[in-house]
Order: sequence, then C-alpha cells, then structure tokens
Amino acid sequence: MTRPTDKSQIIPVYEKIGYSFGDSAANFVFLTMVCFQQAFYTDVMRLTPGQAALAILIPRLWDAFFDPIIGSTADRTRTRWGRFRPWVLWTAAPWSIVMTLAYFTPTGWSNAAMLTWAIVTNTLLMSLYSANNMPYAALGGVMSSDQSERNKLNAYRFAAVVFAQWIVQTFTLVLRDKFAGPRTPDMSNEVWNTHQAHGWEVTIGIYAMICFVCFVITFATTKERVHAVSNEKRPLKRDLADLLKNSPWIIMFLVTFIHFSLISFQGGAGYQYITRYANSQAAYDVLHNIGLTDPNLKPGETAHGFLGTVGYIIPGTRETAGSSSNSALYGIAGTVSKVFQIIGIICAPLLAMRFGKKTVVIAGFLLSMLVNFAFYFLGKNDILGMLVLTGVYGLVYGPTIPLIWSIFADVVDFGEWKLGYRATGIVFATIGFGLKAGLAFGGAALGWVEGAVGYNVDNVTEHSLQMFRICNSIIPAALFLACAGVMCKLWLNQQTTQQVAMELEERRRKTSGLQ
Repeated sequence: MTRPTDKSQIIPVYEKIGYSFGDSAANFVFLTMVCFQQAFYTDVMRLTPGQAALAILIPRLWDAFFDPIIGSTADRTRTRWGRFRPWVLWTAAPWSIVMTLAYFTPTGWSNAAMLTWAIVTNTLLMSLYSANNMPYAALGGVMSSDQSERNKLNAYRFAAVVFAQWIVQTFTLVLRDKFAGPRTPDMSNEVWNTHQAHGWEVTIGIYAMICFVCFVITFATTKERVHAVSNEKRPLKRDLADLLKNSPWIIMFLVTFIHFSLISFQGGAGYQYITRYANSQAAYDVLHNIGLTDPNLKPGETAHGFLGTVGYIIPGTRETAGSSSNSALYGIAGTVSKVFQIIGIICAPLLAMRFGKKTVVIAGFLLSMLVNFAFYFLGKNDILGMLVLTGVYGLVYGPTIPLIWSIFADVVDFGEWKLGYRATGIVFATIGFGLKAGLAFGGAALGWVEGAVGYNVDNVTEHSLQMFRICNSIIPAALFLACAGVMCKLWLNQQTTQQVAMELEERRRKTSGLQ
C-alpha cells in the first residue's frame, strides 16, 4: 500500500534547485581532490609519491574523525534557520579562502617545508569540508519526510553534482594549461614547474569564488520541514552506541568505505591513465577529426571563439602539440562520462520505484565492474575505445549516485523508528567517516603504488604506464564487486522503508496533536 502524499512535505522545484547548488560547490573541492591532488603534489609541489600519500592520508583521516563531531554538534544546533542549514552559510567564506591556499605553491621552500604546507592547508580544507558538507547532507534528510520527494531531491542534487564534476573534469586541465602558458624547448623543469603552479592557482581561485556564491544560494532557498519526535539531549557516546543497534547503518558504512576507496583510487589513476598512458599523437588525431585542432597556430597562440579561449583548440601539429592533446582528451572524456551519468541519474527515481533502490544499486555496481575490467584490454592508441567505455561506465554507474544517498536517509528513519530518537547528523557524519576514511586510504594507496614502481614525473617509464593501466581497470573492478557483495546483505527494501515512513509520520502527528 502506498501512503498518500502529505502536501506539507512537498519540496518546491526552486528549493530543490537551490539545495543542489550546495553539493555542486562541494564537488569543486571533492573532484579536484580525487582526480588531481596526488598528481599536483608529485608533479607541481615536487613531493615524492610517499610524501604525497602522507599529505593525503593525514588530513583525510583527521577529516574522518572530525565528521562525527560535526554531525553531533549539528544535531544539537538550534537557530531560527534550523539545525543544519546555517552551517552552509557559516563556512562559505573560510572554505573559499582555504581552498585557494591549498593549491598555492610557495617558491623557494625546502622539501620538508613544502610537505608541511601541503598537510596543513589540506587539513584545514578537509575540516571546512566536513563542517559544511556533513550538515548539508543531513539537511537533505530533513527537508521532507516523503520518500518520493527525497528521491527527487537527490536526483536534482546529483544532477547538479555531475554538472559541477563535468566543469572540473572538462575545464580544469585546459584552463591550467592556458594560464600556465606554453612550454618552450629551452624551458627548464624548474621554470616550467613555476608556470604550472601559476596555472593551478588561477584555476582553483576561480572555482573558489564559484563555491562561495553556490553556498549562499543554498542557504537562502532551503527549509527544514522534518523535526524529530523526540528532542531528548543525549551524549555523543550514546549516539554512537545506538548506531551499532542499527544493522542497515553497519552495512552502509562498509559499502561507503569500499566505494569511496575505489573512487579516490581510480580518480587519481584515471587522470594518469588519460594524461600518461593514452598516446598523445593518437589523442591529437581524434581531436583533429572533431575539429579541435589548428595546425596553423603556433604553441601558445589562442584560437578565436569560446573553445579557443578556454584552451580547447589545440595549436600545432600532432608532433608539436604534446601533452596539451591529453589535457583536452581528459576533458572530453569527462564530458562523455558526465552526459551519460546525468541520463542515469535522471532515470534513478523511476528505476527505484520499479525495482527498488537496493536492486538498482547492486546492478549498477556489477555492470560498473564489467566495464572497468574491459578497460584493461585497451591499448595506448585505442582512444575511441576509451571514450566509448567511459560513456557506458557513466550510464550504468549514474543511477547508483543519488540512490546511495537516499538509502542513507532511510537508515536514519529506521534508527528513529527502532530507537525513538532521530540522529540525522550523527548517521550522516559517521557515514561521512567511512567516506573520508575510504578517500584517505584510496588516495594514499595510489601514492604507495606509484612509489613502489618508482614513478617520476620527469622520467615516466613503461612500467609506470602499465601500473596506471591496471589501477584504472582491474583494481576498480574488484572493488565494485566487493561493494555489490556487501550491498546484498542490506535487508531494507521498498516495503520496509514505506512501512517505517508511515509509522513515523503517524507518531509525528500524535506528538503534534494532529491525529
């Protein structure tokens, strides 16, 4: 039986759009961190792969432990704007400042000083990420108690997330190259490194300003509608103990840890796969066939029009274009991925209503496993094959993105139904702990693998290239299989979540005297 929709729990379209701006902003940090941070530390800051792994592991692990603190604090926050919404505003300006500093490369510093700078700025950025994104995620769970509205809200949210990720993947490298300028034959590695650092600083500075505007929009347009049946004040220790009585939370915690280890590991590996493993001349040929080259331009010259302005018209020939072809190819692959991801995300609510969230997520993970495994069989010149598999990957993985987060809200409902206390913040924060711990170990693991094979940006060996090939295919496939296996243990289904939601709504009516 489907319960009737409570009109007070319907979220207007403008509010869904406004809410989605917040996670769009977060993904300017998230995807930059996942895809580029490891390479930024080794190739621009010139840290060793082991040091880069440390600069990633320490801040992200700290962030993982910081999440439950923020979640518990947000649960206990009382303002006229609600519990979770004000955190989005409070952190907007500090976020933008620290984001810029995290990708600023000081000049003339020792290796030890540079490592310290990387750890400190990344720790500050991760702390602000928690203080903003954990309450933001919890906000989505209290904007409506209606299951269908939550699914729609998360569809809007993650369509916007994919759009932001498209911007990051499509424009970051070409903008970096544009602001860095061309590398001349007589330019030393040290001078070129300074140019690359400048390119990163300007690009990230632009992203930081976009983040600030997005957070203000989210704060101004959203509203908290769901209020806990019980307003009992409880110690954090009891909150954590109660989580262990919530078996769906345990399963989703494990899925989250594995899932985000995969995302972090493959994000960095995918960057190296396209920019190092893919043959630059083969990439140039594909770009030439779709009109994104101009052999009449000299390196450093800019073509007219929007594509030329943002660096998507590659100057020179296939012999002289060099790595700029790979940068553009990375952006095109990002566009292909995100277009098909958005299609998958749009289909997610319909698929969930037809088959159930759990079934759709498991199917998405298993299909993603097969697509990732197929990447292993592509050679360096198989550029079209890379783009085709990237599109298929986006399509089959896309529906899992909003549904995973919708399941987290169901876990909160189940905990309130079973234990009589709504711990939205602590559930999302501890899931965030698993997420951040996964990001920490996944990102650090790539650095450890790079160190083991002797990766050096100034002398990339065939051994390193084959390592990037495996890290972008076989290892992610194995992790997707593990995610699907754990997800099979989740027993929350459509019927159970609907029953829980109906009973909770009845309790709220009795508490408010609206029987």
